[in-house]
Amino acid sequence: MSARPPRPRQAHPWAWWGWALAVAGASSFGTNPLLSVLLGLAVTAVVVARRTDDPWARSVGAYFALAGIVLAIRVVFAAVAGAGVGSTVLFTLPHLEFPEWAAGIRLGGPVTAEPLAYTAYDSLRLGLMLLCLGAANALANPKRALKSVPGALYEASVAVVIALSVAPQLVESTQRIRRAQRLRGGAPRGWRAVSAVVLPVLADAVDRSLGLAAGMEARGFARTRVATRPSSAATIALLGAMLLATFGGFLLLAASGTQERAAAAACLVVGAAGVAVGLRAAGRRLRVTRYRPDPWTPRDTALVGGGVLAFGTAALLGSTLWPAAYATMHPSTDPLVWPQLHPAMALILVGALVPLAVTSAPTAAGRP
Repeated sequence: MSARPPRPRQAHPWAWWGWALAVAGASSFGTNPLLSVLLGLAVTAVVVARRTDDPWARSVGAYFALAGIVLAIRVVFAAVAGAGVGSTVLFTLPHLEFPEWAAGIRLGGPVTAEPLAYTAYDSLRLGLMLLCLGAANALANPKRALKSVPGALYEASVAVVIALSVAPQLVESTQRIRRAQRLRGGAPRGWRAVSAVVLPVLADAVDRSLGLAAGMEARGFARTRVATRPSSAATIALLGAMLLATFGGFLLLAASGTQERAAAAACLVVGAAGVAVGLRAAGRRLRVTRYRPDPWTPRDTALVGGGVLAFGTAALLGSTLWPAAYATMHPSTDPLVWPQLHPAMALILVGALVPLAVTSAPTAAGRP
């Protein structure tokens, strides 16, 4: 009897998050709708080819729906309550007159193509960011990701794992109790059914939680040991680095000029480096046992490298240092021109499609 070949190990969950966040950051450097659509197709191809059949992998459809809703709502609001600027009138809506004290508010009237195109371009960029987040949620196993967090975030990761596990356990308990009531011939209806199910479900959840906690404690699962106490200065420095990284991220999304983007990127890099150093230093005070830890392999580095390639190329093309590329990354909407693609944008698409080359398709069971 021949031995079965070992199943290929899936990519590290944080590698998927790094790739997805980098592609989302690359989409923020321009409003070219053709590039946004191509990046969306690339991310979709990666999700379809590399997602498993686990429950969280089916959540990407909700992000598609959310992106479509955002696009539709913004375009409708731009048409109904837009500024009305531009010379290309598409159609005219019934105009609603307001009193003098609300003279700045406009509803209806002529709908022009220039503001509508600008809103559509920006909405496509926002929808692509949401799609990248959905891709990370569909491709990264949340439990494996939480298992790989630094020791300093152990308590928070345990709380998140418990929160993710509560809903499936409550649904299973409710189905089991309802089935038992039907077998006994005493299945109530209406509000009596709610009261007859809620209390047994809560009691069953508490019993299962206590049993799970006792079993984990008996086996020494994730047993912790505090080595040293953290100093107040280290905690304040870590909080400051987190605030700096958050501030840099907001600035990067809102910046328009080259100098502003450079300052935002510097704040983001310095803050992220400070957070990494602070978490590593804080994690040394806590010793946590791990069951089958996920190693970081060169394939995971290549996966994140693809996202970094897309991010770096988009940052270069979206800066004013390259005027020709900047014009293609930000096509004009007043006057309205047809968007064009720059040859260097191919590197952005290559970075987004790197997972197809460095990762393998999931097995039939959907598990590593």
